[in-house]
Amino acid sequence: MAWRGLAQRGWGCGQPWAPPAGGRSCEELTAALAQPRLLGRRFNFFIQQKCGFRKAPRKVEPRRSDTGTSSEAYKRSALIPPVEETAFYPSPYPIRTLVKPLFFTVGFTGCAFGSAAIWQYESLKSRVQSYFDGIKADWLDSIRPQKEGDFRKEINKWWNNLSDGQRTVTGIIAANVFVFCLWRVPSLQRTMIRYFTSSPASKVLCSPMLLSTFSHFSLFHMAANMYVLWSFSSSIVNILGQEQFMAVYLSAGVISNFVSYVCKVATGRYGPSLGASGAIMTVLAAVCTKIPEGRLAIIFLPMFTFTAGNALKAIIAMDTAGMILGWKFFDHAAHLGGALFGIWYITYGHELIWKNREPLVKIWHEMRTNGPKKGGGSK
Repeated sequence: MAWRGLAQRGWGCGQPWAPPAGGRSCEELTAALAQPRLLGRRFNFFIQQKCGFRKAPRKVEPRRSDTGTSSEAYKRSALIPPVEETAFYPSPYPIRTLVKPLFFTVGFTGCAFGSAAIWQYESLKSRVQSYFDGIKADWLDSIRPQKEGDFRKEINKWWNNLSDGQRTVTGIIAANVFVFCLWRVPSLQRTMIRYFTSSPASKVLCSPMLLSTFSHFSLFHMAANMYVLWSFSSSIVNILGQEQFMAVYLSAGVISNFVSYVCKVATGRYGPSLGASGAIMTVLAAVCTKIPEGRLAIIFLPMFTFTAGNALKAIIAMDTAGMILGWKFFDHAAHLGGALFGIWYITYGHELIWKNREPLVKIWHEMRTNGPKKGGGSK
């Protein structure tokens, strides 16, 4: 180095330097030894390093799951929110991150079907009373003077004209619209990203598996999903019933997200996901499996029709290819997991789960019939 050679010539062939007896400071020594201006600057740098200046500590950056910047890693699809300001920290032991989601998936699925069984019991019990209440309401309407242009009456008329399936999914669609509006509130962005997007690298693992099923950042994404859900609502509720459908739909959202977690951990792509596509794929696959000869058509191309069985095969093939090839516009692993769950439930799950709900219903019936025992004194 040039500054090292100059130091050796100025100090006498590299002899060890010692401060003079007068106790001159480093600045005075620098001014005395500096000869050329350019070389003096280099020599000053050497003396300053010896006088105690240290290099700035190296800044430790958070570990990223994908190569490149965060905006390149996560802002790949217009269907997900921009999360470049949110850091995801993958665990050094990624398999362990799947333990809690696995237990949550099993526990939530069991609670969903148990609650649906109790809900069905209570619904059957109240239908007789509802029937007599309906007769009484019709009699009162016949003797009560009718109001012209009554808005409430028009709403009731529209609601009564809906099928059971359409009335069931109306609440689901309303919840999705409400969450979509929350995405438009700037002060809620961090909360929405934390709890309404699912990723195995997030600090919150379990609750987003359910909440992200009702979360859409793109209006087109939400409109497309809700249109498909509305179109298949009557068929799936006629097959399963209202209570069983709700249990299948909610469980499908959690199960499809768990399959997405497994795929992300296996591939190392920890980008966030959101949307009801996994649960809707379960509904679509269940209907196509139960009615494979049904005719379907694309909304923008109604002149082309195809069977439900062929449509299901094409969707599974496309999602399998997308998962293997790493396509990043959709969460193909969640789609595939939802479709496989729908096929399995219609083929085997209904017999294994729903038809074995009788013990739980009996326990609930005994609790409702006996009720809490009143305590009394001894005679």
